[in-house]
Amino acid sequence: MQVRRCAMVLVEPRESIDFDLAELALGGTGVRERLGWLALAAHCDEEIPLDVAEVAALGALSPGHWQSLDELSQRHPHTVLEALLAKGLLIAQEPADEASRRFAQADDAVRAVHWRGLSAIAHRHTRWRDVDTEEAERLFSEASPQTFLERLGPALPVVPERAPAASRLPLEKPSPSPLDALMDRRVTCRNYDPVPLSHDAFSAVLYRAFGTRAVSDYAPGVQLLKKGVPSAGGLHATEAYLLVQRVEGVPPGLYHYHPVAHALEPLRELDAETAASLARRFVAAQAYYAGAPLQIALVSRFERNFWKYRNHAKAYRAVILDAGHLSQAMYLAATELNLGAFITAAINEVEIEQAFNLEPMAEGPLAVCGFGVRAQERVTVEFDPAHKVWGDA
Repeated sequence: MQVRRCAMVLVEPRESIDFDLAELALGGTGVRERLGWLALAAHCDEEIPLDVAEVAALGALSPGHWQSLDELSQRHPHTVLEALLAKGLLIAQEPADEASRRFAQADDAVRAVHWRGLSAIAHRHTRWRDVDTEEAERLFSEASPQTFLERLGPALPVVPERAPAASRLPLEKPSPSPLDALMDRRVTCRNYDPVPLSHDAFSAVLYRAFGTRAVSDYAPGVQLLKKGVPSAGGLHATEAYLLVQRVEGVPPGLYHYHPVAHALEPLRELDAETAASLARRFVAAQAYYAGAPLQIALVSRFERNFWKYRNHAKAYRAVILDAGHLSQAMYLAATELNLGAFITAAINEVEIEQAFNLEPMAEGPLAVCGFGVRAQERVTVEFDPAHKVWGDA
């Protein structure tokens, strides 16, 4: 059997603390500290416990060259190699069972995209699944009688002042412009009217935020896009995947937005109840965002960005910036039409990947945003310090 180490793995020494009732009964504190090793691999969702012998073997195995398992057994205990195979950290060239085949396919998917190792590990292991933020807040409040501020302490100053106030060089503010007025009204919306969003407003915001203004045949086989926002290399690798609940003329369902054609590509129709349930799960049970007429998952096509920026230290940072650029354009386009908008990074990435049938290390959601008609009454708190949306209410 020919084997090699998985493409990318980080081994972390981890201390965990648990409670041992038996130790408490013997007169101890009952608090037990455990030290151990955990492997975080770019092709596996789970953290994988290791022993010292497995850690040592991992450090001596090549991720790039296939080697005979029999030959490796002369340098490492066969039981250790078999354990690493079972855990998916050692990959078989010709898998003998279904589990090994899944590990090999997942590892191949990571290799095909040209990730930087640390970025790949961070992306894979910071994704959420089945997180309910409302339940987390309830458990947080029940865990201690302290208030939020008592537990966390005071926040840091809003501005880190690096020089004495007397040494500042004052700058003249520009005369108010229409852009200033628009930006003053740009407020994250948490209160949405249940009325359907008009088709014209839906189409306009999608085009201004995500639509393509021009396509450039930069070189043979290389097309770049011009949009209303910047993107590394002009690649615009971040796509809009939509969960529509209430939009005139658009059935509830899952869609992909085609930015060049300015069109929706239907993926799956949903009944209203299923769409609402999925919307809640997408945003980790943040009810105020689940109530928006649509959600837009900002999905980065890592394989398009990393095609140019291969194993690049800044490539993952660049696709994250894409999400910020696109969401701000959406905010401004929605605000211009007197609509409310939102963006959140508190999302269940795994459930979004499954809903849209995405390979997580090739195409992954970084945030969810959306827009719609703002409710007449502010039920959920919104941050509007300039009083441009809710006045003095």
